[in-house]
Amino acid sequence: MTGRGVDQILPHPGDPRLWEGYVRDARGYVKLAEAANGPIPAPVPVTWPWGDALAVLDQERPDARIINLETSITSGGEPAPGKGIHYRMSPANIGCIAAARPDVCALANNHVLDFGYQGLAETLDTLAAARISMAGAGRDAADANRPATVAIPERGRLVVRSVGTRSSGIPHSWAATGTRPGVALLADRPDRAAYAFGEELASAKEPGDIVVVSIHWGPNWGYSVSTGHVELAHLLIDSGADVVHGHSSHHARPIEVYRDRLILYGCGDFINDYEGIAGNEEYRPDLRVMYLATLEAGTGRLLRLRMLPMRAERMRLRRATTADVEHLCDILVQISDDFGTRCAQVDGMVELVR
Repeated sequence: MTGRGVDQILPHPGDPRLWEGYVRDARGYVKLAEAANGPIPAPVPVTWPWGDALAVLDQERPDARIINLETSITSGGEPAPGKGIHYRMSPANIGCIAAARPDVCALANNHVLDFGYQGLAETLDTLAAARISMAGAGRDAADANRPATVAIPERGRLVVRSVGTRSSGIPHSWAATGTRPGVALLADRPDRAAYAFGEELASAKEPGDIVVVSIHWGPNWGYSVSTGHVELAHLLIDSGADVVHGHSSHHARPIEVYRDRLILYGCGDFINDYEGIAGNEEYRPDLRVMYLATLEAGTGRLLRLRMLPMRAERMRLRRATTADVEHLCDILVQISDDFGTRCAQVDGMVELVR
């Protein structure tokens, strides 16, 4: 979520106006972060929000990097009516996204149309100009449902589908149609459309493909997972998905391994301006998690999952303390117990125990 307050500290901040009930200027979120952790030397380099994460990515050298980009990238458009929060980043700050070298940005979420169809069009154009692949939103339903494909030399293809559900706050009117721009939208439980989506996944999957379904679902806070979401995740795996990459919550949620495939019910936030905001402290929203999944080439079977906790300080990611690693491990063990998932601390990370 590189819009709003994060956009304001970058080299080319956009219009700071907000249409929220309590904060009317995006720079107010910068002040909250500074009050909590100290001054931010704005303007900061485009790499600033990623902090220590970039060195970890350079060291790990993952075959593919997938993010949920939960902001519009636009300097125009009108704020979507009926929404309490609107996110946008100036297109001139696209270097902040590009700095992490994402292979795919999932866009089916509840902020990508915060500034209407004009804002969506500029978001799509800006990402395309930066040569960043995207999935989940488009100029019509065919465009929004088109997968992003990453070629991994000597290992096959990674295919990413991005979808969202109403429970994450996506208005029904944002669903892309044959004649209307928008996002790829699914129900929050298996229904006829979900089964059709599953059939499409199965028919489109080629031998050796690794398929990721990146799904925006559920509330911002809370550890419980609805029966509908569990059933939907299992349907996706049964239909050929190898990873269900869930997001919307502001903190980490349960993890499940189903048929040797990884389901992340909620990855939590990684970059945003939610720093110094009172409330929901029991969920430790200052902790952010990088998920490093190792899959078997050709099958998609989960071989290893490591999770690196980081902390947001002055809108920049820092390596978490040993105590924070212990806390994340304890929480994941508690909330994932019903799914039979176990975790342990290994070399400063939290690792799935199989």
